[in-house]
Amino acid sequence: MKDRLTPGEARRIALTAQGFNAFRADVDIDRRRILKAIARLNLLQVDSVNVLVRAHYMPLYSRLGPYACELLDQEATPPSGGLFEYWAHEASLLPLDLHPLLRWRMADAGRGQGIWSNLKPYAAERRAEAEALLDRVASEGPMAASDVSHRPARKGMWAWSEAKQALEWLFWAGIVTATHRRGSFERVYDLTERVLPRRILEAPTPRPADAKRALIERAARALGVATAADLRDYFRLSPADAEAAIAELVEAGTLAAVGVGGWSRPAYLHRDARAGRRLEGAALLSPFDPLVWNRARAERLFGFAYRLEIYTPAARRVHGYYVLPFLMDGELVARVDLKADRRAGMLRVLRVHTEPGAPAWTRDRLDEELALMGRWLGLQNVTPPAQAPRPSHCRATART
Repeated sequence: MKDRLTPGEARRIALTAQGFNAFRADVDIDRRRILKAIARLNLLQVDSVNVLVRAHYMPLYSRLGPYACELLDQEATPPSGGLFEYWAHEASLLPLDLHPLLRWRMADAGRGQGIWSNLKPYAAERRAEAEALLDRVASEGPMAASDVSHRPARKGMWAWSEAKQALEWLFWAGIVTATHRRGSFERVYDLTERVLPRRILEAPTPRPADAKRALIERAARALGVATAADLRDYFRLSPADAEAAIAELVEAGTLAAVGVGGWSRPAYLHRDARAGRRLEGAALLSPFDPLVWNRARAERLFGFAYRLEIYTPAARRVHGYYVLPFLMDGELVARVDLKADRRAGMLRVLRVHTEPGAPAWTRDRLDEELALMGRWLGLQNVTPPAQAPRPSHCRATART
């Protein structure tokens, strides 16, 4: 392995690892290709924002092109599908074979560790309440929090009823699992043994240290080249756990320490990482795409300073509310604020910003990508941004 990489080599390795080497081949996008793409990424982050399309649909579109979202919906419906939902990099859809590698996190949650403070009482003094709710799920079948209570425990965006808090603790502890999400994006829970396939339930549980090492190895494979902080962020591991796992993987020859020009911290190169030669193509990226979800890494790789401004007051937003980076020929060359106006049947382009030094043809390529996305979302019209005269087969379904 090389012990020194140029910034360009690191960028190519990262893009190749993430599936952007010769991406969007002109072939049918079937279940096999979808599962192969997810296996490369290890997870699809789930998010409630639906301004454009639910976040977990986008990474596959960015890499494969227009596909039928129903295929992903089917995979996200266990036990017949190949994915389950759990906490990985935030809430995520994950291949079933990751379940044993996350049981240590479930065990921690069962003891009230590594979870949100409002859920901790259900592992201790309020455990009887959670167990009573678990008995209802066992006897009555799958249910959501709204089936139990409509009263939030407090006011605000994240106001959860006590039933929701209890169910979320049971979910985090792996005692119940999500069967699907309703159109409101509400989780529906059932007993884990009734949701997951028997072969997964009966798979051996690795020691926590072994599981965490396996997660770091998967993160390294998905990233290609990465700092220790990048690696631990992928599955949200602690610095201590990541440090121990990285040291063992280096000793085993799975990872090699490398320097990258312009990076202030040491990096690690996976032994199977390659710098692909075919990075031509264009794609819009979700703010929750693993290529850019780590904003510090995106800036390191692409010189692209990116922040999600959803929670920034409108008057203080620089680029817009729901801004997607535009990847073109291996570089992030623009960003566009988009909104799916489903009632009007339009993909509204609210703002477009091109990056300094972007090629002159960036706007034309962006136009093509916007038209393609509009067709994928079942939106026939693409409106240009108001401040510019011209901006340089899956509908957004309610069920996820």
